[in-house]
Amino acid sequence: MKINFSVSYSAQTGGNIPQLFIFLTKENFMSVPIRILPHYTYEDLCNWEGRWELIDGIPYAMSPMPIPKHQYIAANLAAEFRILMKKCKPCKAYLPLDYVIENDIVVEPDLLIVCGEIKKKFLDFTPALVAEILSPSTALKDRHTKFGLYEEQGVKYYLIISPDT
Repeated sequence: MKINFSVSYSAQTGGNIPQLFIFLTKENFMSVPIRILPHYTYEDLCNWEGRWELIDGIPYAMSPMPIPKHQYIAANLAAEFRILMKKCKPCKAYLPLDYVIENDIVVEPDLLIVCGEIKKKFLDFTPALVAEILSPSTALKDRHTKFGLYEEQGVKYYLIISPDT
């Protein structure tokens, strides 16, 4: 059996994250590529430029910045929650920050309500509420993948906001 491998850089990840491809060949068999996916951690993410999320160690670029309509909705939603929570001293509304679920699962929700003190440079416990404002590039991930993650973590409230409806 002959084993060849090559490393390429994906334009989808900004050209800076390697992807490893292994090609196994054996006489009388066709060459079949096996894709080995990268696996990264929060420590890796901290060394990268730009904004990223990690889901099961796979990086997702969070750029370009959201469009003005998205930002307007996020700012107004945060302002409304801030007014509503004036009487709840331990709870605060946060615009995007790293929510580290596991070392290889790091998400950046559009808005979070956190009841408790954040003692690190990231959130490492379950927020009371998470809000995601959909965009064409994130809608599937927000509605399915992230919904499942938040449900597993016991997030009590998950708001999905569609700016176009």
